[in-house]
Amino acid sequence: MILKGKNIIIAGGTSGIGLAAVHFFLNEGANIVSIGKNNEENLPHATANLQWVFGDLRKEETIQQAIKVCIEHYRTIDGLLHVAGGSGRTFGDGPLHLLTEEGWEKTWQLNATSTMLSNRAIINVMLHHQHAGSIVNISSVLASHPSPHFFSTHAYAAAKAAIIGLSKSAAAFYAKNNIRINVISPGLVDTPMAARAKANEEIMQFIQTKQPLDGGRISKAEDIVGMAAFLLSDQSKFITGQEVAVDGGWSISDGQF
Repeated sequence: MILKGKNIIIAGGTSGIGLAAVHFFLNEGANIVSIGKNNEENLPHATANLQWVFGDLRKEETIQQAIKVCIEHYRTIDGLLHVAGGSGRTFGDGPLHLLTEEGWEKTWQLNATSTMLSNRAIINVMLHHQHAGSIVNISSVLASHPSPHFFSTHAYAAAKAAIIGLSKSAAAFYAKNNIRINVISPGLVDTPMAARAKANEEIMQFIQTKQPLDGGRISKAEDIVGMAAFLLSDQSKFITGQEVAVDGGWSISDGQF
């Protein structure tokens, strides 16, 4: 169990990658405080090793509440997995010539601002307690490997690129404090956010060659969480400031229409 005894906050842990991480991390021995927007019926019940906090991660009080719960129950914080984010299509995200200011601002808040708030809060706690730790942020392969025919939300790509820049800059600054910060950039993952793509037969055919591993398929949330666990564990204690693409080959494949 590579996370045995680790106290980890998961920001965005009620669906998709975040919820898969809750289950995986518990099996790896971690104590978890998981943050989400809604208290859904299908969530596992709170236990001695799992606590829930519900709120909007675009507001700093939400991560602060999770920190309070983690310290009250587990005394220290060893790691943060920030998954929270999402599409801004409904707000007006799209190609730059069609992108609205609302689409830009709300997409940025949902992805980049929420990541900044959670990372800043966790780093302040680790610095205050002089406690080493690990942060893993979720970006997107679209930040550095665009696919314009089917995926052209430019505010989303910019916000996810900002997460990489923030993570690398902070990793360099806090390495002296033994605080590690790394990024995972997934390809297309089978989460609620991928509903539009999953319903489009052309996109699914494209994914067969764009993500050619394992026969060519959309990623599962479970494909991502093993890497997150590794980066939060002591097995990666000499790794910081890295972006790891867990994308089924997206970033090295042309994809055929």
